[in-house]
Amino acid sequence: MSTITAIFEPAPDGTLHLPLPAAWRKLSIRVKAELEPVDSSASKQPPAGLKGFGCLKGKISMAADFNEPLEDFKDYSA
Repeated sequence: MSTITAIFEPAPDGTLHLPLPAAWRKLSIRVKAELEPVDSSASKQPPAGLKGFGCLKGKISMAADFNEPLEDFKDYSA
C-alpha cells in the first residue's frame, strides 16, 4: 500500500481529479479520502522577494578570513 498526499484544485464542476502513477493505471484502487480546506493564498505565492534562482545574488557574503585557521584548533593543526 502507498500513501499519496496532494493538494487539488477543484474543477469548475466541483470535482477533484486524482493523478495516478503509471504503474497503477490498470489496477483496481481503493481510495480513502480526508478532505480539509487549505489556505490557497499561502500555497500559491512564494515569499515576498523570493522569485526564483539567483534571487539572493549579492545578499550573501563570506568574511575575508573564512579559510584562515581558527585559534581554537591551533593545538590540533600541524
